[in-house]
Amino acid sequence: MTSLALLAWALEPVRRGWAVFPLRPGDKRPAGHAERLCPGTGRCADGHRKPEQRATTDPDLVTAAWTVQPYNIGIASGPSGLLVVDLDVRKPDEQEGTPDGVESLLALCERAGQRIPPTYQVRTPSGGQHLYFTQPPGTRLHSTAGRLGHHIDTRGWGGYVVASGSSTSHGAYTVTDDSPVAPLPAWLADQLSERPKPDPHTVMTPVRDGTKAARVALERECAIIRSAVEGGGQGKKGRNSTLHESTCKVARFVAWGNISCSTVEEAIQAAGESTGLSAAECTTTIRSAMDWILTHATPREAT
Repeated sequence: MTSLALLAWALEPVRRGWAVFPLRPGDKRPAGHAERLCPGTGRCADGHRKPEQRATTDPDLVTAAWTVQPYNIGIASGPSGLLVVDLDVRKPDEQEGTPDGVESLLALCERAGQRIPPTYQVRTPSGGQHLYFTQPPGTRLHSTAGRLGHHIDTRGWGGYVVASGSSTSHGAYTVTDDSPVAPLPAWLADQLSERPKPDPHTVMTPVRDGTKAARVALERECAIIRSAVEGGGQGKKGRNSTLHESTCKVARFVAWGNISCSTVEEAIQAAGESTGLSAAECTTTIRSAMDWILTHATPREAT
């Protein structure tokens, strides 16, 4: 796409009052130098200016930038007053039955007895979805990874999204719903609000019921969950993925009647929180995995 065509796309979010900045042509990464390579001169004379700080709603600055190169368009979600829910697709190497972002969000809505209102949406080249919402007045919700559920990230303060009109080698970012941007539902805002970190020394509740095989499996998977951070220093996505996979493995014993659902959820919740994940993140991931296995578990006789 030409610079002039991308300029027109870049001015569209500016018209909505959203702050934009250049991304590398055909890429999702910000244009310009990284912080570790900052020369400390020019616009960075008083310190490195990150993309969020460089984002602007000034049409003249946008025009000057996009007439130079066919930049992709980044929207700084925080300064734009936005909270964007990023629904990812399932990865090719993931276990069969792992929910994608859309399925996780639907399960979250069902458990909460709530729904997602119509709002502005963009389809990503991979087939994922960006749902745009306005941040609640007086709040500064930051970006999160997996807090709402498996394959659900959010982009708020400290993050950005690639705007429609941009494209990569995998395809284009396309508007799929041009509805007005809806306010972020209060029940979602509550789950995204910062909470005190759990005690890293949380002790797993001893398992006292169920068959020996179920107890052994639960203890083994809880150890695997805890080691996700203790041994490998995984990020939130990795810890959430481990939490989901381990829950699936133990949930089959619940489906077979060998151990109670509450025993499994309580033990895995404690293990998950000990890695630094929030209580809400753990609960959402565990229930998503448990719901799926209880619905689709193969009878024990067939295993």
